[in-house]
Amino acid sequence: QVQLVESGGGLVQPGGSLRLSCQAPESILRFNVLGWYRQAPGKQRELVAYSTRGGSTNYVDSVKGRFTISRDGAKNTVYLQMNNLKPKDTAVYYCNTYNQDPTYWGQGTQDTVSS
Repeated sequence: QVQLVESGGGLVQPGGSLRLSCQAPESILRFNVLGWYRQAPGKQRELVAYSTRGGSTNYVDSVKGRFTISRDGAKNTVYLQMNNLKPKDTAVYYCNTYNQDPTYWGQGTQDTVSS
């Protein structure tokens, strides 16, 4: 079983920034659309951003203009730069392929936005 490994979460004040990292095997990174998901307490997990192999990106409306997804093939890593964070961004963040392979879910990384 392959798991993707997320890191970079933490506690930040509203308006602050965090950069999340997701380590993925090269075979997954190279051949898949990869996305960042989040699950807030009491809510379903949602896709917030994804990146295609060709470099195209897409974002859910609530994070457009604030979050940026990117890939570094040399480091087998997908990043999520999050700026101007809001309390509603508080959640556990995960990465996975766009089709949400059930074997790839990792532990996630907790992001808490609070003053």
